[in-house]
Amino acid sequence: MTATRATNPKEERRLLHQELSRTQLLDAAEEIFGQKGFHETTLKEIADRADFSVGSVYSFFENKDDLYVNVWLRRGAEFIPGFEDALTFATDGLDAIARIVDFEVSFLRSRPSFSNLYLRSTASLVPTSNEAASEKVLENAEIVLKMQADVIRRGQANGELRLGDPDALSRLLSAMVQSFQAVDPESGADHTFSLSLGEFQQIVRSAFSPA
Repeated sequence: MTATRATNPKEERRLLHQELSRTQLLDAAEEIFGQKGFHETTLKEIADRADFSVGSVYSFFENKDDLYVNVWLRRGAEFIPGFEDALTFATDGLDAIARIVDFEVSFLRSRPSFSNLYLRSTASLVPTSNEAASEKVLENAEIVLKMQADVIRRGQANGELRLGDPDALSRLLSAMVQSFQAVDPESGADHTFSLSLGEFQQIVRSAFSPA
């Protein structure tokens, strides 16, 4: 019989405290990066917002670039499983596209600071080329684009979606969602536009319906 090592309550509390501290820093970073962008944000601003010293930040992240990348990685780790779940009960290609749109919009609506950061990026789900980036962030973005392309490819094979390069259409779909996000009042967009999610879904449906 193999002996099981007893859990150390003190170590558990230490690890929990570390995780909470890391989450506080990521929340603060996401908020300020979303408001000011990568280049205009300083580590001191983030540390102050999270009630940490700048030195404490280095206990969790190597530098500002590392912190920025981890903001993206945290949301990517939430996004990809949620995306897969959203497609579980799709009935056909157009329904799958509608479920993708609903999920992506609701994901950003429920995370307003990340939504602001997302809109500051020139490419869907990826930091711009002159900002901090990482192989894993780019990999996550490609995973999402590939999943969308696979949905489109299956819909085309069944005659449920318009024809065209599935990879190109996947990128178009992401660009459409990003554009809607910029005019969506429920995402905190500051403007006078009025376009509901239902109206946007009709536009997407028209764009992806078979001829």
